[in-house]
Order: sequence, then C-alpha cells, then structure tokens
Amino acid sequence: MGGPGRDRQTSRLIDVELDESIGRSTPDIEHERAVAIFDLIEENSFQPVNDDGSGPYRLKLSLVNARLALSIARESGEPVVTHILSLTPFRRIVKDYYMICESYYEAIRSSTPSQIEAIDMGRRGLHNEGSQTLLDRLNGKVDIDFDTARRVFTLICVLHWRG
Repeated sequence: MGGPGRDRQTSRLIDVELDESIGRSTPDIEHERAVAIFDLIEENSFQPVNDDGSGPYRLKLSLVNARLALSIARESGEPVVTHILSLTPFRRIVKDYYMICESYYEAIRSSTPSQIEAIDMGRRGLHNEGSQTLLDRLNGKVDIDFDTARRVFTLICVLHWRG
C-alpha cells in the first residue's frame, strides 16, 4: 500500500465525515454507508499529492453545486487541501449500480443462490468500474489504492444518490 517511503501510519485516513446536508436513505444504503466508513477507516492508503506526509488525515465528503468536494485535513483539523470533482463521469455508473443493487436486495429475499451470485457479479463489476473512475479522477491529486477507492466510491454513491 502507498508509494515507496510512505509510512502506513501517516499515509492514511483516521476519520471520514459525510456532509450533514446529505439526507437519510433506505436501510440497505445506510448499512452500506456505515460498513464503507468502518472499512475505510480500518484499512486504507491515502496521501494527498505534494503534501509533506504530515498525516494521518481526516476526510469530509460533501456536495457543492452538484460536484463532489473532498476536504482533506490533518489529524489536528488543520486544512490540507480540498479537491472538487465533477460527478458527471460517475452518473451512469451510479445509476446502473443502484439499479443492480435494488435487484440484488430483492434477489436475496426470493431468488436462487445462482441468481443471487450472477447479480452480485454484475454489482461488483460496476463497483470496480466506479472505483477505477475515481482512481483516474484523483490521479495527481490524492494517492489511494484500489481497495480505498472502492470504499470511497461506495460513499460517493450514497452522496450522489439520495435514495
């Protein structure tokens, strides 16, 4: 995880906050959000590019004028940088991801294990596509690994899609 010479104790997130203006959603989506935040804090690789490595970091995700704001601060709360990303590259992926998630949650209740597995494979594929898009959009801004991108993409879905 991380680049050469990166310290796993400082090149990481210790706190993730979602903007309070984001409304509540379905229990399934709220569960995904809670799990993603827990998993993200437990294991991640996160380093703002051109920062002196004075992490660990805090991340606040919010929507500003229909764009994603990633506000990064030091453990003390001192601001490091805020990156604003267009959500346009994520719109189709998020829409498709939510459609397949709805099918997945419905399938869990009434479908055969092989049907559930097929839907879950599609869901994971879309999740991977969104995670790669996030990695591409953060290139040159924040160094993160693919697993960290997957967890952040889950949170983007919750922010982007209000349920």
